[in-house]
Amino acid sequence: MRTAGRNDGVSGDGLVAARLAALLEAFRPGDETLGVSELARRTGLAKTTVHRLVGHLTGTGLLERDDGAVRLGLRLFEIGQLASPRRGLVEAARPYLADLREATRNTVHLAILEGTEVVYLDVLRGPDAPTLPSRIGGRFPAHATGVGKAILAFSPESVVDQVIDAGLPRMSARTITAPGLLRRQLTRVREEGVALEREESGVGVVCAASPLLDSRGVAVAAVSISGWANRMRTERVAPAVRTVALALTRTLSGSAPERRKPSGGTGVPALFGPSG
Repeated sequence: MRTAGRNDGVSGDGLVAARLAALLEAFRPGDETLGVSELARRTGLAKTTVHRLVGHLTGTGLLERDDGAVRLGLRLFEIGQLASPRRGLVEAARPYLADLREATRNTVHLAILEGTEVVYLDVLRGPDAPTLPSRIGGRFPAHATGVGKAILAFSPESVVDQVIDAGLPRMSARTITAPGLLRRQLTRVREEGVALEREESGVGVVCAASPLLDSRGVAVAAVSISGWANRMRTERVAPAVRTVALALTRTLSGSAPERRKPSGGTGVPALFGPSG
């Protein structure tokens, strides 16, 4: 979250824009409403400034007033839906993600890399999966996730260097924090096409992920399945994740004109045999 209490060499319209952005970014997952005092504390802005800017934001519908506090407005959601540069990717992936969830009863993700973090574009929660912190639009350090390692393995070396140079924070006792070990894992992911994450993002959670590649073989996104470490066998679900990633890669490249088979399914459930 940014703070905007200091000028930092920015003036005029740029300063106003930075302050408006800071107010919107002050909202965190789980925040229903925030008051002026809390917004001032989180952004470092004076209360009088917050009060004035909140007036502008509510006037445009980006914020809405609620009993002395404010909440993110519906207009902000509408703009976000229009602004997503990867709506086509989410729409193309959704049938495959739904089939993965149905076949495994675990949580499936679609994510991209932004900086040193992954951003979740879609999350379908499975009934047998643990409660995960991932959410649509949420972020997590790339090196500690299956989707992150799947993308990094098929990214330019400069991208990997950026992640390592920024530091590899420990998210759990099993998070990879040694650059050499991470590079060796990425080499293996490139060879196998699947990245495994074993309680590196959180205790008791495992994951299998595979990248979606562009025409140059560079990762543009990744899909994954996450479940309980004592229930989900990553080696069993990995082929399904890989199959989905390859199918989506073909679909997005235009070599697969139909997203779904005539029967209405993607064929993913067949990889697990008869259900029940």
